[in-house]
Amino acid sequence: MNALGQQAEIDFSRYPAIGGDDWEYAFETAQVRAIETVMLPRPVFVDMANAADFEQAADHLRSGEYAAGAGASISELERVLLACRSEVRQQFAGWIHNDAIVTLFKSRDDFANLRLAIRRAVTKKTIGADYSSDGNFPGEQFAEVFDSERYEMLPDYMADAAERAIVLYYNDKDIRAIDYAIDAAQAEFNLATAEKLGSEFLLGLFRIQADLANIRTMLRLTITQAHQRNVFLPGGYVERDQLVRGLDAGGDGLAALFFATPYFEMVQAGAAYAASEKSFLKIEQQCDEYLNGYLRTTIAITAGPQPIIAYLLAKENEIRTVRLVLTAKKNHLNPKLILDRIS
Repeated sequence: MNALGQQAEIDFSRYPAIGGDDWEYAFETAQVRAIETVMLPRPVFVDMANAADFEQAADHLRSGEYAAGAGASISELERVLLACRSEVRQQFAGWIHNDAIVTLFKSRDDFANLRLAIRRAVTKKTIGADYSSDGNFPGEQFAEVFDSERYEMLPDYMADAAERAIVLYYNDKDIRAIDYAIDAAQAEFNLATAEKLGSEFLLGLFRIQADLANIRTMLRLTITQAHQRNVFLPGGYVERDQLVRGLDAGGDGLAALFFATPYFEMVQAGAAYAASEKSFLKIEQQCDEYLNGYLRTTIAITAGPQPIIAYLLAKENEIRTVRLVLTAKKNHLNPKLILDRIS
């Protein structure tokens, strides 16, 4: 029975297993360990959040890899961040020996591009930014695929996702159906690939990601009193029936349903903050912290792909956090809100 055909049991107290060492990665793991030491520490983000304005927040980055020069605009800093992200992804591809793992992580941009292409196609509008060039499928070919409706030009995992998303959209013309369909297809592809690779770490990673996405969805639907039930991703550790019961339990009884899971404290904090502040900042922060905690467990691996994958995701999270804080400062958000999101 494959990874999607069975319910994964929660047989761990905090995080799932990460697998063992692979000594073929001894040199690459050592490189990652060295580079990790120069990542931005949390106090830098706190200082940026507490800075008087955007310019002073950006000053905290002036001596590092995110420096864009004195008086740089938000668009100039965005270009620097995108360049840094491309660089770390190229490093990752060079460190990983298995092409299937590289393809798997590049597919994240494929699914993001596909989402954008379908939205543009069904709305007949030019929506969003240009296509990412970091995927497996060339971004410049999306227009040709959707103009000619030649979906066979896409890799199988994208063609299947495109068909599902388009069918679901035209069922009731709900643009959100595109997101649900592509998210589900991506979750299925991730887990199926991790199972083929025989990677205990990747299976744990993708099941956690499915759970965290589902918990965020459940809390939003609960607080907004929406009635969708078929929007949860497959493959997580938490059963779909438990998530649906969470919707029916409402905000007050939500955390109790997760008491026997590693997600109890996260759900409790997120639900309480959403009720008091009418905001989902805390659940986003809690989900990030839980995932980062799992990534940090790869410190136990002396050599293997796990620390390299963890570094890629941690570095991408760092880049997103820099962007988040700078954007928040540019828009004059209260420092407390910024700190609630990142701390």
